[in-house]
Amino acid sequence: MALSATRVFADWRHFLLILVLGQILSLCITSTSVLSNKLAIHQNVTIPNFQSFLVYVLLFIVYMPITLIRLGPRKVWLNIKKRFYWYILLAAVDVEGNYFVIKAYSYTSLLSCMLLDTWTLPCVVVLSFFLMKVRYGWTQVLGVLMCLGGMGMLIKGDMDAGKNYTATDAAKGDIFMIIGATCYALSNTIEEFIVRHRPQYETVAWLGFFGTIINGVQMAIIEHENLRELVWTKEVVGYTIGFDLVMFVLYTIAPFLFRLSSATFYNLSILTSDFYGLIFAKYMFHDKITPIYAGAFSLIVVGLIVYHVFPYKEPDHMASIPGFRTPLPGDIEQTPRAGSSSDGRRGSDADSAASSANKLDTKVTAQLAADLNSQGVVRAGDPSRFA
Repeated sequence: MALSATRVFADWRHFLLILVLGQILSLCITSTSVLSNKLAIHQNVTIPNFQSFLVYVLLFIVYMPITLIRLGPRKVWLNIKKRFYWYILLAAVDVEGNYFVIKAYSYTSLLSCMLLDTWTLPCVVVLSFFLMKVRYGWTQVLGVLMCLGGMGMLIKGDMDAGKNYTATDAAKGDIFMIIGATCYALSNTIEEFIVRHRPQYETVAWLGFFGTIINGVQMAIIEHENLRELVWTKEVVGYTIGFDLVMFVLYTIAPFLFRLSSATFYNLSILTSDFYGLIFAKYMFHDKITPIYAGAFSLIVVGLIVYHVFPYKEPDHMASIPGFRTPLPGDIEQTPRAGSSSDGRRGSDADSAASSANKLDTKVTAQLAADLNSQGVVRAGDPSRFA
C-alpha cells in the first residue's frame, strides 16, 4: 500500500538533524585530509601515529571524568569488567584503520584509494545485517546506489582534472586500503552497537583509553626515530593541533549520528567529503569546480533522502552477543531507531504513523540532549533544542 506524504515526511526535522550532523562530519574528514596534506607535502612531516595518539589522549582526558561523574565508579566498573574486550576491539580496529589508510596513500594511486575506500560501505551494510539485525528495503538499496553513483562522478571529475598520481607499489597500497576500509567498517558498526547500549561519553572515553595504549605502543615502535629528528616549527605545531581538534569534534559527534541513524547513513554522508575538499582546493590552490562536482554532490544528498525517508524493517532487538546479553546498570533502554519500521508494515493511517514517529523522535532527541548536557552543550531539560 502506498505511503502518504504525511507519513514519509513525519520526521523531517529528525532527518534535517542527521543530515546536518553527517555533513559536519564530512567537513571534519575533509579538514583532517587538508591538514595532513599540509604536514606531508608542505612541511615534509609524516607522523600519523603521533597525530592519532594525541586525539585518543584528548578523548580520554575529557570524557573519562564526565563518565565517572555521570555514571559513578560502580556502574563504570561493572560495564568495563564484563565488556572490556569489545572496547579493546573497537580501539584496535579504529587505530589500525587510521594507520593503514594513511599508509595506502604513500603506495597506490589516488584513483585506487578513492575507489577502494568505498569498500567500507558494503562492509558496514553486511555487518549491520548481522550485528544490528537491519533488514534493508529496496529504497535503502536505491539510496546506497545513488550515493555510490555520486561518488563515481566525483572520481571521474578528479581523473578528468588530472589529479591522479602514479603508484609506487600498487599491490601493497591496494591491500593496505582494503585492510583500512574493513577496519573502519568494523569500528563504525561496533561503535554503533555499543552506543545503542551505553552513553556516548562513556563509549568515547574507553575508546580514548584503549586507543591511547594501542596507538602509543605502535607509535613507539614505528615513529620514534621520526619524532626524535622532527623540527617542531610553528607550522608543524599548528597543523598538528588543528588536526587533533577536528578529530576530537569528529569522534564526539559521530556516536550521536550512529544512535540517531546508523553507521550506514554515516558512511553515505561522508561521501561528500571529496566535494568539500574541492571547495578547499578552489580557495587554497585555485582549482576549478566543474559542473560534474555539483551534480555528484546533489546525487549523494538525494540518495541520503531516498535512503532515510522510507521506513525499513528492523527487528525489536539487536543481535545477542557475549557481554550484552544481560542488561547492566547504566544501559540505555532499547527502542527502534527513527526512520525504521520495527514490524516492517507500512500502514495507511498517516496520523497514527506520524504520531509514532514524533514519539520516537522525542525519545531519541531527549537522550541526545541528555548526553550533550553532560558536556555543557545544552541546558538541562531542553531537548527541544534538537527538535
